[in-house]
Amino acid sequence: MSADKSTSWSYTEGLPSEDEVLLRARERSHELGVVPVSPAVGAALTVLAAVSKAQTAVEIGTGAGVSGVCLLRGLGRQSVLTTIDADVEHLKAAREAYLESGSPANRTRTISGRAGDVLPRLTDAAYDLVFLDADKPSYPGYVEQAVRLLKSGGLLIINDALDKDRVSDPAIREASTLVLRQIGRTIREDERLMSTLLPTGDGLLLAVKR
Repeated sequence: MSADKSTSWSYTEGLPSEDEVLLRARERSHELGVVPVSPAVGAALTVLAAVSKAQTAVEIGTGAGVSGVCLLRGLGRQSVLTTIDADVEHLKAAREAYLESGSPANRTRTISGRAGDVLPRLTDAAYDLVFLDADKPSYPGYVEQAVRLLKSGGLLIINDALDKDRVSDPAIREASTLVLRQIGRTIREDERLMSTLLPTGDGLLLAVKR
């Protein structure tokens, strides 16, 4: 990356200003050992949720609620966010963040369990948006389920798609890098999807189901 590109990236990453709700959610994330989405990714999630006009959304990997709050702020008032995490402490922290954000309880559905077990129980083509930010080894299965869950015109968002800038370097053969590199190829080659990769945060891979 050139010096100018690096500076521009840092500038855009530093633009979002977060309120006390998100700052407290970040504090809980760090206390729980969870890596939350960056402020720039959070802002992107809010905008993407808003422009998608999603009524039903699924989040795979709840964390402590930072990304969920960002999604809820972009979703319409009647929209419902279903969020999945295997750790009950994560879900407890997320519910606290949702409450502080002013989101009514009936706008969120928190599900405790392994996403690999929960996702197959969700209804085909019933969701407008799926956000994936979970354990990378399981991404291939999660992506397959996400495409099944999405309606035509639905949006898939995959966080950390550049794997700390390693995906672009073919010499790097870390397990997580190989998984994300393959996910990128799979989505680009899937005729059911239109996709693009944004450098925001550590990479946001976006795909719309035809």
